Amino acid sequence: MKVFQVEDDWSRDNVRLSTRPDPHAGPGQVRLKMRAGALNYRDNVVPVRGYGSRMKALPLILLGDGVGVADEIGEGVAGIAVGERLCPMLFQSWQSGEPTEERLSRSLGVELDGTMAEYMVLNAAGVAAVPAHLSDEEAATLPTAGVTAWRALVTEGRVKPGDTVLVQGTGGVSLFALQFAKLLGAFVIVTSSSDAKLARARELGADAVINYRETPAWGKRTREIVAGGVDHIVEVGGQGTLPESLRAIRPGGTISMIGVLAGGTMDARLGLVVTRHVRMQGVTVGSREDFVAMARAIELAKLQPVVDCTFAFEELPQALDHLASGQHFGKICIRY
Repeated sequence: MKVFQVEDDWSRDNVRLSTRPDPHAGPGQVRLKMRAGALNYRDNVVPVRGYGSRMKALPLILLGDGVGVADEIGEGVAGIAVGERLCPMLFQSWQSGEPTEERLSRSLGVELDGTMAEYMVLNAAGVAAVPAHLSDEEAATLPTAGVTAWRALVTEGRVKPGDTVLVQGTGGVSLFALQFAKLLGAFVIVTSSSDAKLARARELGADAVINYRETPAWGKRTREIVAGGVDHIVEVGGQGTLPESLRAIRPGGTISMIGVLAGGTMDARLGLVVTRHVRMQGVTVGSREDFVAMARAIELAKLQPVVDCTFAFEELPQALDHLASGQHFGKICIRY
């Protein structure tokens, strides 16, 4: 089978199209014939060994997100049929409940081989069905970006109708957060440096938008839009955006820390966290239980994930370059 993997040494130069023997399902396992994959920020970090000693020894098959069709079912597997479309879960050991070290220790594309392969063999508990109305590319976006936004707003954030949510940017997690927040009945503000992207966010349901390049003090502007500050912020920037998030959040509000696109260290007025009783919640994707609940909501609402563009399997390096450029709106996908 074809695979895209990091070989020989940790670097982008060693990301190569290669082959491996076709795998087969054993007891308790299912084999997926993969149809599509989706990129995340982590996929440009993995080739340079950005997750340190926890990473699987080379060679390592890339990507954590994808969708495939079950074409081989192992002995003892119940509830999965040949021909069923399934997504591999990013965290293969996190079925439900709270995160633990063990549940966070077996992620695809870091500790385990990822989805950039023609076939994958996984434990039956490590896959879940996808909404029937989604294309393969749309379905492939769900396991990381979709589940992250869902866990931030629903499982952890408990957003309810009438709440106010601020979403940073227009990448995959952010647009899922916009769509889920609207589904929950929230008032949503979106920030971006691009007026064109903000216009598209309006089309997806954003109630207010802020161009942070034109309005660097967007925390103050947020409090002008929502008196007293917003209830919940989906924080993807980190060091470069957290100070404004702390100005924008209401007393007692929640900041979901998801990404560090604007810096990975803390340089903010932490006194504001204490004196205003702000909750800062780290979110790293979620469990299979989160995925199943999210997929049910997506199916009932007939929600469509936002796909920016799709590359061919052999074009993974170009897709990674497009991801690094930051020009995308929504998800970048790979067609197998």
